[in-house]
Amino acid sequence: MYQPDQSTSSVEMQQTLTKETDSHQTVVPMTMQHELPPSYPSIAQDINERFIKPTGAGCMCLVIWLLLLGGTAMIIVFAIYWWFGIFIGLVAFFVGFYLSFGFVTNPPNNGIVYLLCGKYYGTLIKAGFFWVNPLTSKHRDFSLKATTHENSRIKVNDVLGNPIEIGVIVVYRIVNTAKAAFAVNDSVHYLSTVADSAIRNVARQYPYDISEEGEEMSLRGSSVQISQQLQKEIQERVEIAGIEILEARISQLSYAHEIAAAMLQRQQAVAVVAARQKIVEGAVGMVHMALSQIEDEGKIVFTAERKAQMVANLLVVLCGGRDAQPTLNVGET
Repeated sequence: MYQPDQSTSSVEMQQTLTKETDSHQTVVPMTMQHELPPSYPSIAQDINERFIKPTGAGCMCLVIWLLLLGGTAMIIVFAIYWWFGIFIGLVAFFVGFYLSFGFVTNPPNNGIVYLLCGKYYGTLIKAGFFWVNPLTSKHRDFSLKATTHENSRIKVNDVLGNPIEIGVIVVYRIVNTAKAAFAVNDSVHYLSTVADSAIRNVARQYPYDISEEGEEMSLRGSSVQISQQLQKEIQERVEIAGIEILEARISQLSYAHEIAAAMLQRQQAVAVVAARQKIVEGAVGMVHMALSQIEDEGKIVFTAERKAQMVANLLVVLCGGRDAQPTLNVGET
């Protein structure tokens, strides 16, 4: 009878065995589990950063020079008398020639990651001209300077559901070259993806602008708090890549084009109302001051009707959007 190979499946198969006991049925689940393959090694395994202590280039230049000259001299001297001396000379010459491939120049604020037989050997961060074991191979260069990365504008909805376009600038630096080289495929692309995800998450928690009450935080009005939260969220996600976030700030913020015109009109209306309110408050104060001064001097006595007309005329002149056009009263006809 054919039996399926249980070792090739990693899916849990469940069957139900029905047993009849005392004139009723009992359902007993039967579970058949297969052994899972061994777990993959941890991402953080074998990527602890180690620093190479290179040999001074001057000492190695002297050693290589002696090997090359000594090997050449032995080949010439023993070319006729001793064949084994020729062999030693050739070995010395080729060893010196091979060691010459270990010289490397490293500029300031730069890290070079080296591999030895496919394994992480170490990182050279010291600036200068050095000699490194030529059996190692250079895997990748990393700039250890503070670098600016700007994410393109993305469209997202704020907490009120308004579509907005937002971009962010991230200032970062590499602090662990081993993690940056082996924990992620491309540290810059990884940072860009994480920054996009973080800004989407932060933008959904706050409104674009402050409401009429003006108590809660907003993306436009609380830039310092938003930047701190954005920096903290990005830092938590890029820790695995050996990146330190120095600063994260919103660089571009605007409403999406489909509602930009309507929101602009709304902002203009709010600004006009606020301006008119200030004008009215100032006009009322000026009218009150003018009437009080006239009454105190006692030169003109206003009746209630004439006072109301005077107040109306002054308010029209002070609150009007255009220059006042005086009219001459020639009496009733």
